[in-house]
Amino acid sequence: MLPPPSLKAQKGRGAVSNLQGRFEVNVREAYDDGWEREEEEAAPWKTQVTDELCKSILSRNASPDLPFSVSLNPYRGCEHGCIYCFARPTHSYLGLSPGMDFESKIFAKVNAPEVLRRELAKASYEPSSIALGVNTDAYQPCERERKLTRRVLEVLQECQHPVGLITKSSLIERDIDILSAMAAREQAGVAITLTTLDPAIARTLEPRAAAPARRLRTIRTLTDAGIPVAVSVAPIIPFVTEPDLERILEAVKEAGAVSAHYTVLRLPWEVAPLFHQWLQAHFPERAHRVMNRVREMRGGKDYDSTFGARMKGEGVWAELIRQRFKIATERLGLTGRGSRFHNMDASQFTRPLVVPPLGARAKAAADAGQMDLF
Repeated sequence: MLPPPSLKAQKGRGAVSNLQGRFEVNVREAYDDGWEREEEEAAPWKTQVTDELCKSILSRNASPDLPFSVSLNPYRGCEHGCIYCFARPTHSYLGLSPGMDFESKIFAKVNAPEVLRRELAKASYEPSSIALGVNTDAYQPCERERKLTRRVLEVLQECQHPVGLITKSSLIERDIDILSAMAAREQAGVAITLTTLDPAIARTLEPRAAAPARRLRTIRTLTDAGIPVAVSVAPIIPFVTEPDLERILEAVKEAGAVSAHYTVLRLPWEVAPLFHQWLQAHFPERAHRVMNRVREMRGGKDYDSTFGARMKGEGVWAELIRQRFKIATERLGLTGRGSRFHNMDASQFTRPLVVPPLGARAKAAADAGQMDLF
């Protein structure tokens, strides 16, 4: 069944609707009453970047599924528009949609480098590898002008603090000067996400991220600069990206990657209906089959958030993917640790010598106990 006219895919966008967030009180549904003219097209969604002052910048977690306990995200929302992004539901906390809003209304934490300095300067701070850009991509398009990620890296380099980055963007090549110097001291590593080798699928799945071939070039460029590169084959989507699994691993090995890991498709909260809409818009002929396989790996549900199962799934098909991945990585020698966070050296950490004072607006936001969005 094809999606209704209001859910037609837009060029350069992943979501096909502006689905309401789960905290909205009133529910609105698009309805075709027959008066819509076929030749009318919805106006393209323009990206808006809003400055945001944060009162803290380091997030901590105790998840047994993650190789890091501390993360830093300079942006909220992500223009890459990956339809499967697990961070989409976070826009609901802002009263915005996890759909089009998530990929077109971006918030830049403009004081992130200064707040990071203050947090690293605290006497109680104990250094632990920081995962940079794991929630939303730290190298999304607006980073070209904002340069928040680069300024954060400059602080970490100055303090000799270990950092691991994960991205789909070739923009990371801009910061090779910093990353190669840190990697030489075992204080930096990079993971490149590569979901598919098919550029046509990539254009709809992750529309504003670098093309697959460009990401392979980035792996080679970083590797040649002495920066260890791991590859995240994520997410594996049955009958969409899953057939590419072995070919992806062969391609990244040739490009110079030293290790690889994977996750299967996760559909928390609003990501599930958004992904259903995407399937109907782009792969209507296989949508039912894809979701049946996903549910087989999730105990009959769209998603199971249980620790230990949420990343890899359970059941026969999850085990088959695990075995295929294990056999391929062992054959190709991609079982190294690469940029795994616990391998980095935090022993050389030094606290920042210069700590900027809390600005007036940031101080007011901190005193109020919430962030100042505008």
